[in-house]
Amino acid sequence: MDIIKTILADLPKVISNALFEGANIVLYTDDMDFFKNGEQQIKAVVNKIKKRIELRADEKILLKPEIAEKEIRNILNHEAEVTEIIFDIQRSMVIIEAKKPGVVIGKQGSVLNEIKNRTFWTPVVQRSPAIESKITDNIREVLYENNNYRKRFLNATGKSIYKEWNPEKVEMWIRVTFLGGGRQVGRSCLLLQTPNSKIIMDCGINPAANTDKEKFPYLDISDFDIHSIDAIILSHAHLDHSGVIPYLYKMGYKGPIYMTAPTRDIASLLALDFIGVSYKQATAPLYSSKDIKEMVKHSITLDYNEVTDITPDLRLTLYNSGHCLGSSMVHLNIGNGLHNLLYTGDFKYGKSRLLDQATTNFHRLETAIIESTYGGKDNVLPPRKEQEEKLIDLINKTIERKGKVLIPELGLGRSQETMLILEDAITQGKLPNIPVYIDGMIWDINAIHTAYPDFLNPIVRNQIFQDKNPFVSKIFKRVGSAQERKEVIEGGPCVVLATSGMLVGGASVEYLKHFSENKRNAMVFVCYQPAGGLGRQLQDGDKQIKMNVEGKDKMVKILMDIHTIEGFTGHSGRNELLNFINHSNPRPKRVIINHGESSKSIDLASSIYKLNRIETTVPRNLETIRIR
Repeated sequence: MDIIKTILADLPKVISNALFEGANIVLYTDDMDFFKNGEQQIKAVVNKIKKRIELRADEKILLKPEIAEKEIRNILNHEAEVTEIIFDIQRSMVIIEAKKPGVVIGKQGSVLNEIKNRTFWTPVVQRSPAIESKITDNIREVLYENNNYRKRFLNATGKSIYKEWNPEKVEMWIRVTFLGGGRQVGRSCLLLQTPNSKIIMDCGINPAANTDKEKFPYLDISDFDIHSIDAIILSHAHLDHSGVIPYLYKMGYKGPIYMTAPTRDIASLLALDFIGVSYKQATAPLYSSKDIKEMVKHSITLDYNEVTDITPDLRLTLYNSGHCLGSSMVHLNIGNGLHNLLYTGDFKYGKSRLLDQATTNFHRLETAIIESTYGGKDNVLPPRKEQEEKLIDLINKTIERKGKVLIPELGLGRSQETMLILEDAITQGKLPNIPVYIDGMIWDINAIHTAYPDFLNPIVRNQIFQDKNPFVSKIFKRVGSAQERKEVIEGGPCVVLATSGMLVGGASVEYLKHFSENKRNAMVFVCYQPAGGLGRQLQDGDKQIKMNVEGKDKMVKILMDIHTIEGFTGHSGRNELLNFINHSNPRPKRVIINHGESSKSIDLASSIYKLNRIETTVPRNLETIRIR
């Protein structure tokens, strides 16, 4: 069946062009009346074929951009606080960036309809970040600079999705190969195959690895051919899930990558930082900024709960995973409902200050692949409130003795969570009004949070909407240069939030060098420390560590206090993992465990089986599991 011909057969002869944008179908018309009034006829076709169709104006009838911009600004009042208007001529779209997008939309879309009917451009509204974000600006620039290429790429992707496939004529099988993340935390990478499709889910690095062989997924096996991959799905932006994806484009991959919009922005930022860290360590970077641009050019972003076809026999839905901004659980409907697979990526089935907890309601579910970072029997997380009080108490005691507190942070997720805790504690007088310094990528990632408040929980979202944005509080001081960092090191009592959270480089390591030999100071770990890493050594009580100081290896004494607070993790603790399975609706018939140290993965699998009598599997790297 030619889906385009089927659509056009049911519409009047006013369609000048019909193209795919991924799984969506876009119809262009040069008939002004049909553009304004053809909505009901389009809806009738949508109801028939059950695919998303959008009607846009042909370039012939569009108002010229300079005239359209004046018209748009006349329609919008100053309350909207429009910051930019960008015309995507190839796709007949106008992107309106505003601080108050609700005003641009109008009641029940009334203002958008007025813009559409008076200019014939299809308006798309985006929120202006409360904090200026260079990375978001650069990504939008890459997309609009290459909008001609994007149009061709999206059309080619759609043709690939809608090519002929008859499930009745194919023996359907599904298998998953673990190229990374099997019985370990790091380098998550899964290859899913059916007779018709090959897709990659995540492709990250192992941040604690000492050799390249242990650092990257197994991409040199016979099953993996970059030119046969149909799609990549990225669950979230942390480097242990995203860090190798630009390399796939460097290797020659030209297909789509599916993720949420904030994941696209943050993954690009972290990849750029990964390049910078390589140069600082005097090693050749794995890829260049050009390869990151290729990733952006080929990105297709989805909202939570949005359903889209990605190959002829795979339909994708991303669900909120509660782990970090834009993080997703990947749900695949395989073979037109033959089998339903959930890959959780990293997820948090518990409350946090920043995000809603992970979703547990799915239309259908037979197999779940879940993480087990905190899956061991001893990984029962303490009550959240108790841990927040513990952090505040540790800071108060350190400040009283005139010390400094270093909190190594993941730039994405944990740092924003900690900032919300500290801002609330200082506002309520639970902490003195001390400076809280923000060093590393945290500030840039904060900016991305403010650009996508709809992905945050209602409390933080409303604070941003009401101009009470906690991320721009005067409590926080940005450290943006070596001189400013020196002033923090030489200054008085304070709290420092610095990347990297796993002490594999970055600002946190620089502060550690200067803070470590002072008994007044303290370091508090609030995120996972991988086995073999510097952070784990300190957690295990090492009092001397080897560090590079001014270009030379040196043994550094650890006299500062070392503390760990596990309650802030963005991962599910032991009980949350078990509760997730218990509360999943429907409950999976099979559970595959990954992303955890071997003992924790095996222990979690054993418990799930004993409690639920659900079949469980704990694959090693390079193992292939036939799901159906």
